[in-house]
Amino acid sequence: MKNLITLLLLSTFYTGLSQVQTGTITGSVKDPSGTPMSYANILIEGLNRGVLTNEEGNFNLSNVPFGKHTIVVSFIGYHTRSKTIVINKEYTDIQVNFTIQENVENLDEVTVNGKTEKTALETKGFSVNSIETKEAGLRSIQTNELLNTTVGVKIRQNGGLGSNVEYSLNGLSGRSVSIFIDGIPISIYGSSFSLNSIPPSMIKNIEVYKGVVPGHLSSDAVGGAINIVLHEGGKNNLNASVSYGSFNTIQTNLNGAYRFSESGFTVKASAFHNYSDNDYKISGRTIVDIAPNGVQTPIVARRFHDAYRSTGGMAQIGYTNVDWADQFLVGFTASDEYKEVQHGTFVTISPYNGRFLESDALLANLTYQKKNLLAKGLDLNINGVYGKRNRVINDTVAQAYTWAGKRLVGFDGEYLDYIWNSQNENGPTLANIERKVASVRSGLSYTVNDHHKVLFNHVYSGVDREDSDEMVSLLENTFQQTSDLYKNIFSLSYELNAFEDKFKLNAFGKHYWQKVLNTKPVFNEDNTAVIDEIYQSDNDYTGYGFAASFIVIPTVTLLTSAEKAIRLPSENEVFGDAGDNLLPNLSIKPETSNNLNIGFRLGKFNFNKHAVTLSSNFFARNIENRIGLPANADGLRESDEFIQYTNLENTAESKGIEAEFFYTYDNNLGFNFNVTRMSLTTVNSGVETNVPNVPLFTMNAGLRYTLKDVFQTNSILNLFYNTYYTDEFTFKFAAGTNTTGEEEFLIPEQVSHDFGLSYTFPKKNFVMSFDVKNIFDQATYDNLSVQKPGRAFYLKLNYIINNF
Repeated sequence: MKNLITLLLLSTFYTGLSQVQTGTITGSVKDPSGTPMSYANILIEGLNRGVLTNEEGNFNLSNVPFGKHTIVVSFIGYHTRSKTIVINKEYTDIQVNFTIQENVENLDEVTVNGKTEKTALETKGFSVNSIETKEAGLRSIQTNELLNTTVGVKIRQNGGLGSNVEYSLNGLSGRSVSIFIDGIPISIYGSSFSLNSIPPSMIKNIEVYKGVVPGHLSSDAVGGAINIVLHEGGKNNLNASVSYGSFNTIQTNLNGAYRFSESGFTVKASAFHNYSDNDYKISGRTIVDIAPNGVQTPIVARRFHDAYRSTGGMAQIGYTNVDWADQFLVGFTASDEYKEVQHGTFVTISPYNGRFLESDALLANLTYQKKNLLAKGLDLNINGVYGKRNRVINDTVAQAYTWAGKRLVGFDGEYLDYIWNSQNENGPTLANIERKVASVRSGLSYTVNDHHKVLFNHVYSGVDREDSDEMVSLLENTFQQTSDLYKNIFSLSYELNAFEDKFKLNAFGKHYWQKVLNTKPVFNEDNTAVIDEIYQSDNDYTGYGFAASFIVIPTVTLLTSAEKAIRLPSENEVFGDAGDNLLPNLSIKPETSNNLNIGFRLGKFNFNKHAVTLSSNFFARNIENRIGLPANADGLRESDEFIQYTNLENTAESKGIEAEFFYTYDNNLGFNFNVTRMSLTTVNSGVETNVPNVPLFTMNAGLRYTLKDVFQTNSILNLFYNTYYTDEFTFKFAAGTNTTGEEEFLIPEQVSHDFGLSYTFPKKNFVMSFDVKNIFDQATYDNLSVQKPGRAFYLKLNYIINNF
C-alpha cells in the first residue's frame, strides 16, 4: 500500500511537471505591404515539426518543449526567414511575427519548391483544378467567366446576365455536373441565388472535379462536380464593390466579417444586387421583321424584353477558432429575382413581350466544424440549409410582337393578338411553384496516422413542392398536385499515403437512395368523390471508385482515377417546370457512367526567374440511360415550345484529351494556355454520330503582366488579356447521310477576346478596374444557338479593409 501511494505521488508530480515543460508559439506571416501570407511553411528546426499558416496568415504551434528553438518560415518565390526564441517557465506563450520579401535573385540551376494548397489538391490523383480567385475579385468578372477559362470547362449560357446557365465538364453538362457551395447542392438555393450572385471576393477557391468526384462531396454526378469554397470568416475584413457597364448592367457587392479576439464571437454578412437590360443586338435566320402582308425581312434586332434583376444576401453569427469549435455559425440566406423572358427554349420568329418569372428564397443555415473532436485526428464537418423557395410564371399578355420590338400588324392593318391569350401557346398562366427545401451535408473523418485516414460522409436533400395557378378556377386549383423528391447519398472513403508521401490512394464507395412521391387529386370513376392518384418510387443504387497518384520524381507526378458514377434525376427533370417550358416525366431513370482519367503533371520548374508547369489528362466516359432532350426537340420550336427530359435509348461514349500550360517570369508576367479535344458519340437512326449541342474542340489562353509604382509609389497595375476559341458544332442531329440544308443548324467557329486592367492604389485598400469583353464584337453563340452579348465595357470600383 505504501509503495502504491508513493507511485501515485510520483506520478502526480511528474504529470504536473510535464504540464509546465511545454509552451505555445503563435504568430503571423505577411509580405512587406502587410498582406497575410496564407499557407506559408512554418518549421521548428531539429524537432521535425511544422504547420502551414491559415487563410489569415496566422499559425499556432502547441506543446513545444522548453528550450531554445529556431523557427523557419518559407514560401514559394520568397526569401526564407528564421528567428530564434526561448521557451521556459517565465515565457510559455511566445508570439513571433515574420515579414518575408520576394526572392528576385537569379538562380543558376533548376530548383523545386514545396507544394501550395492548389498544387497539393491537384496532385492527389483526381482530375481536378483548383481555381484561385484573388485577382478576379478585383475585376468585373463573374464566377462563371472565371470557370470558363479552366481547362475542360465550358460555360453554356442562353443569353446575357441572368439567363439559364449550364456547366460542361469534358462535354457532359446540365445535371450531369453537380454544383456545390461549401458542399451544399446549389439547387437548394434556387435560381435567385446562382454562382453569378457570389462575388469572387467571397470565394476562397473553386474546386473543379472532372468525371470522378471524391466521397467527401457525396455527389450524384456522372460528369463531375464544381465546389465553391467560401472564406471561413475568421478574419476582420470589409469588401465593397460596384460595377457598371454595357446594356445598363450594374452589379454591387458588399461582404465582411468581424471576430472578437477574446471570445471568438464572429459576425459575417454579405449582400449583392445585379441588374441588366440585356438589350444587346442579335441576328440570324429567325430574327426578322414581319410586314402586314406576311413578308419576313431579316434584321439586326435589339433584345427588348430580357431585363434581369437579382438581390440577396447572407448573414451569420457564431464562434470561430474556439476550444469547442473551429466554426459554429448560424444564419440565413435571402434572395429575390425578376427575369423577363424574350423567347422559349429556342429563338423563334415570334418573340415574347410580357412573359416574366419571379423567384424568391428564404433559407436558414448552419455550419459546424471541429478538428480533433474528442480525440486527436477525429474531425467533424456539418453544413445544413432549410427554408422555402417560390417561383411565379407570369404570362397573361396576348399581344403579338416582331423582333423589331413593335406590335404585329395583320393584313387588315389591325394589331394581332394571340387567340390563346398569352405569349406561350399553352394559354395564360399565373403559375406559382412553392417549395420547402432542406439539405444537410455531414462528414466525419479519422486520421489513424500519417499513412491512413477513413472518411464517412452523407448528403441529404429534400424538396416538397406544390403547384397552383391563379388563372384557373378554384375547382381546378383543388386538383393541383403535390410533388416531393428526397435523396440520400452515403459515402465511405479510405486514404492511403505511402512510400514517403510518393504514393497516394483514395478509394471510396457510394450508396444512393431516391424517393419520388407525386400526389394528384382526381375524380373517381363515377365522378362522385375526389381521390388522390399517387405515384411513388423508391430506388437505391451503388457506385464506387478510386484516385491514385505517384510522384516519380519531385517534378513528375502520375495521376489516375476511375468511378462507376450514378446521376439521379433532378426535381425539374422529374416534375417539370412551366417557367423553363419543361413537362414532367415521373418515371425517368438515373443515368450511369463508367469514368476513367489518366494524366500527369510536370513541374513546377523554376529556372532563373522563369517558372513552368505542364499537365495533361486523357478521359473516357461510357454513359447509359443518358438524361437529355429527345432528338426531335428542335421540332417543338415552331409548336408549343415545351420539351421533356427523357432517358435516351442509346449509350453515349466520350473520349478526349486536355492539356494545360502555365508560365511565369519574375512573378510579373504570367501566361496560360489550355486545350480540350474530345468526341461524344451516340447512335441516331442507326448511324453513329456526335451528340448535338456539345462543343468538341475548345482552346483558351490568358496573359497577365504586372507593373509596379505606376503613377504612384507602391501602386500596382495589372494588365489582362484572354482569348477563347470554340470550334463549330451542330445543335441538331444530322438527318441520315444526306446533310443538305443542315448548315443552318451549325454553330460556327468562334473566337472572342477580352481585355482588362486593374489599378491598386498605394494603400492597397482601393482598386479600380476596367474590362472590355468581346473586343472585336464577334457574333458568338452558345446553348441551342442562342446568341450571346457582343462587345461590352465595364468599370468596377473596389474598396477593401483588412484586419481592422
